[in-house]
Amino acid sequence: MAEKSCGDIVLLDITDGMPQGKALDIVQSAPVVGFDSGLIGTNDYRDTTDSDVVVITSGAGRKPGMSRDELLKINGAIVSEVAHNVANCSPDGIIIVVTNPVDAMTYLALRVSGFLPNRVLGLSGVLDGARFSSFIAAELGMPASEISALVLGGHGQNMVVLPRLSTVGGRPLTEMLPQETIARLVERTINGGAEVVGLLRVSSASYAPSAAIARMIEAIILDKKEILPCAVYLEGEYGIKDTVVGVPVKLGKNGIEEIIELKLIDEEKKALKSSAEVTRQLIDTMKLG
Repeated sequence: MAEKSCGDIVLLDITDGMPQGKALDIVQSAPVVGFDSGLIGTNDYRDTTDSDVVVITSGAGRKPGMSRDELLKINGAIVSEVAHNVANCSPDGIIIVVTNPVDAMTYLALRVSGFLPNRVLGLSGVLDGARFSSFIAAELGMPASEISALVLGGHGQNMVVLPRLSTVGGRPLTEMLPQETIARLVERTINGGAEVVGLLRVSSASYAPSAAIARMIEAIILDKKEILPCAVYLEGEYGIKDTVVGVPVKLGKNGIEEIIELKLIDEEKKALKSSAEVTRQLIDTMKLG
């Protein structure tokens, strides 16, 4: 985001010295890369006052063999505290949640902050779609820029990958690859995060998620009205109520400016509702009252 020069940035963490050191490191790259964003690191929420967008990444990361859902109790307490502080310091801001399990954490941040649903969203389909696109590109030996892949639903094992609505150079993916190959790439996409965790062993993905988050932020800050799949609170759209699920939305200066309802076939509708129900069960587990 610093390189995009979309605005001033504050890095906040509870560990003394860590955000300050990272901020200093990034600032020292400015003369090389050529950006002029202001950047500071802090341990004090007051330094984030009146932020336009707040990205919540705070929480425990996944370890090999650990599901996103196992993080629920640990990260729920962390996100709750962060969302409370964000609401106090930036009451007019927009929250983007990254902490896993992101769908449930987005719902939690919405409840704790008291913000309207259009101002709280989570990372989901932008990242999952990018993973699917990268796998398709590698399979076909084509540039990823030629591929548009669509992934809805929960961010994790319950995501809904939609090959029918994915294209390669404008052509349906289903015309470009055999069904068994598509099924293999879909499965790899669903396990995309776990694959990275398994290889790194001591950490989880960072480059692709950060790129996805930056695109979401840019759409909001620059009021681009860009349609991107994000984890959002639904109030009847797609026949789903009172839970968070990944669907296409129009992002602009007001956050979620429109929820886009695609014409899904019965099988896809069923998968999306099933994915939403998994998140609903996690929300019920949190006992928010």
